[in-house]
Amino acid sequence: MKLLRWSVFIVLLGAAGAAAWAWRWLEQPLPLAAPTVELSIEPGASPREVANAWVRAGVQVRPLWLYEWFRWSGDARRIRAGSYVAGPVVTPRQLLAKMVQGDEAYERVRLLEGWTLRQLRTELARAPYLKPTTAGMPDAQLMATLGAAGVAGEGRFFPDTYVYSRGVSDVTVLRRAYATMQRHLAAAWSARADTVALKSPDEALILASIVEKETGRAGDRGQIAGVFNNRLRIGMPLQTDPSVIYGLGERFDGNLRKRDLLTDGPFNTYTRAGLPPTPIAMPSLASIKAALNPERTKALYFVARGDGSSVFSESLAEHNKAVSTYQRGGR
Repeated sequence: MKLLRWSVFIVLLGAAGAAAWAWRWLEQPLPLAAPTVELSIEPGASPREVANAWVRAGVQVRPLWLYEWFRWSGDARRIRAGSYVAGPVVTPRQLLAKMVQGDEAYERVRLLEGWTLRQLRTELARAPYLKPTTAGMPDAQLMATLGAAGVAGEGRFFPDTYVYSRGVSDVTVLRRAYATMQRHLAAAWSARADTVALKSPDEALILASIVEKETGRAGDRGQIAGVFNNRLRIGMPLQTDPSVIYGLGERFDGNLRKRDLLTDGPFNTYTRAGLPPTPIAMPSLASIKAALNPERTKALYFVARGDGSSVFSESLAEHNKAVSTYQRGGR
């Protein structure tokens, strides 16, 4: 009888010791092969596969320990797919909590107003931890992938800072930027002024992109939009350099020449009245609102002062004088 009691005592003592060790292990930082260890968990991965993947990534413990902890906790089936980072003081308990709560590692990419689609795609291509799914796709195929087949991609994405989980596709960011632009454009269109000389949200987007490229000072947006609105209303060519430059594409060397202004093309707003066929850049929300609610003005002309601001004129004679003063040095 005494031997049986001693056997039971030893078993209980061993179990208690194991439990105490396990408790301490759960609260101690995991040994890592590097200051931080990163892991992307694919949808459908089993708890055992997740444990093995952490060890392969650089968590220096036996995978069985992690797996048994996941299983014993009761949360093994609640582990979420995503991208996670284990830092230098993360414990087994905290590691599991990250995956259960979906506490993913995020990155950011900033898309700037005034950028062309080419610039946007270049930025996405170098964004960290973003899968370049659309790399090499023609623009038309990219838009079809977003469910907008036949829509020109230029100017269709809203400039903003986008947060994304590591390892997601660039399509995720593009889809959000496209939907955000659609939402802002629809809201601005519904609040447009009665006097605006635009016939559709698409026309508003095109004009907004021109306003964006023409504006050197934020406070001038409304008046610049007013000038263009006046010109559209009376059928006067917009005569805006940024659209001509856009039409030149890679041929533009930084110097806009007289022959460029005289060479006809779909984006030459000197030789053709009305709006160009597509936006020329991503407009900001401020430029969209300015295009659809332009300042009431009699001005038909404006010229840059050289400090970012513009001088507005109602007549060609006034405009020529302003050009002489601010762009020709009074000559």
